Amino acid sequence: MILCSTNDPRNRATFREAVDRGIAEDGGLYVPVSLTPFTPGELAGWKGMSLQETAFAVSRRFLGDEISPAPLRRIVEESMTFPIPLRRLEEDTSVLELFHGPTLAFKDVGARFMARTVAYFHRGDDREVDVLVATSGDTGSAVAQGFYGVKGVRVVLLYPSGKVSKIQEQQMTTIGGNVTALEVQGTFDDCQRLVKQALTDGEVKKHRRLSSANSINIARLMPQMFYYFHAGLQVGVSPVFSVPSGNLGNLTAGVLAHAMGLPVRKFIAACNVNDVLPEYLRHGSFRPRPSVQTIANAMDVGNPSNFARLMAIYGRSREKMAAEIGGFSCTDGQTRETIRAVYRKLGYVLDPHGAIAYRAWKHEQGMRGQGIVIATAHPAKFAEVYDDGMAAGITIPPRLQACLERQKQSVRISSQFDDFKSFLIHHT
Repeated sequence: MILCSTNDPRNRATFREAVDRGIAEDGGLYVPVSLTPFTPGELAGWKGMSLQETAFAVSRRFLGDEISPAPLRRIVEESMTFPIPLRRLEEDTSVLELFHGPTLAFKDVGARFMARTVAYFHRGDDREVDVLVATSGDTGSAVAQGFYGVKGVRVVLLYPSGKVSKIQEQQMTTIGGNVTALEVQGTFDDCQRLVKQALTDGEVKKHRRLSSANSINIARLMPQMFYYFHAGLQVGVSPVFSVPSGNLGNLTAGVLAHAMGLPVRKFIAACNVNDVLPEYLRHGSFRPRPSVQTIANAMDVGNPSNFARLMAIYGRSREKMAAEIGGFSCTDGQTRETIRAVYRKLGYVLDPHGAIAYRAWKHEQGMRGQGIVIATAHPAKFAEVYDDGMAAGITIPPRLQACLERQKQSVRISSQFDDFKSFLIHHT
């Protein structure tokens, strides 16, 4: 697999090089130079395949010969150890539940695959690598769990103080071992900026070997294609995917799956009030701005990194992007209203992110056919969002309850790069 930078297509890398660097040396993100799609005939032969078999087939085609079949199959099987059910809610609506992994969020898919890929690439290597990750909620705990105990890896999590749920914070700050949580006095965008700056800072790179585990890293992003193929081929028609959208990694993975041959009628970028992508799709103007805090905190992103990848994929054409992606946004009040309405009508509890995706799909009245609503996190992570009666019916899984009883451990830092730089160089 050959990838190139979104800033300069002449800046190329192998998959391993892209994984190690996190982002390109010119500050761009890596995208495939080309993809070989599966034919309809090939996909027809996938009927009845397990999630693991589907994941192996997709990763084999994407990676080519960079990882030989036997270790790649082992990486897939060790990563995909939990179900990803597609639940039929209504005649035209199914929910893809991505929250059955170790940290109860969709980030488990990419984080576990990446952790095992990094371990494979660096087997026998004595140099320690710092895996940096900025998180607005679920990414941090998923990456921490994925890399916990991996020899030669130090995980550094950056999360915005006071802007994640209590449960999410406990998941990130109670792991210990080779995982350090930095509580940043700022927003997710500040955390993301610090990570990107560190990855290209010459002085930091002299002292530390760095990579990133955000969706800016292709090894985190690529595995998210697995569940698009697995779900899309189950419905028997070209579905509409309604995708909770913040940093746009999940959406970009779906777009890449479509480019690899998955039949998709359309994608909906379902956003909260941080609606820079829907605005771009409407008017052609991309206006990054400070993020606004909402109850769907994983989508509180004012300057989404993966917008650069979408622009590269669609040849910087808003018209081409809008032909395949629709934009939608809603307020906290509308999100709560949707959660209550779905519970009353169907007895199903959506988390805030899934609720926005559900509302987006239902809003698209002109789209007939089958809609797949992506539910990215377990409702128990957002207990404070629900009415008392609904909250009482949400069971907190034991592994989530256990982290609530442990002592929080975090390092508070400012949003200034010099502070983060000093931590990376001097903290061991």
